[in-house]
Amino acid sequence: MLVLSRQRDESIIVGDNVQITIVDIRGDKVRLGIQAPPHISVHRKEVFDAIQRENRKAAGVTSEDLAAAAPPQRDGQPHGK
Repeated sequence: MLVLSRQRDESIIVGDNVQITIVDIRGDKVRLGIQAPPHISVHRKEVFDAIQRENRKAAGVTSEDLAAAAPPQRDGQPHGK
């Protein structure tokens, strides 16, 4: 892990196009400003972990489960038949 010291209004660059700026420091809390292109997702760690858990849970759903849950088509036939 790289550990850097920065003061308020100072930044670091990650890769070629992500800039992280120290916006404010109050006690034991640091506010960060993050500039990144739209195709790069930026999440707090706890949100990222929750997304990963939901993705793993969703990956456990089988195509049979999806077919059984789908409403019938207008012709009366279930989806995929």
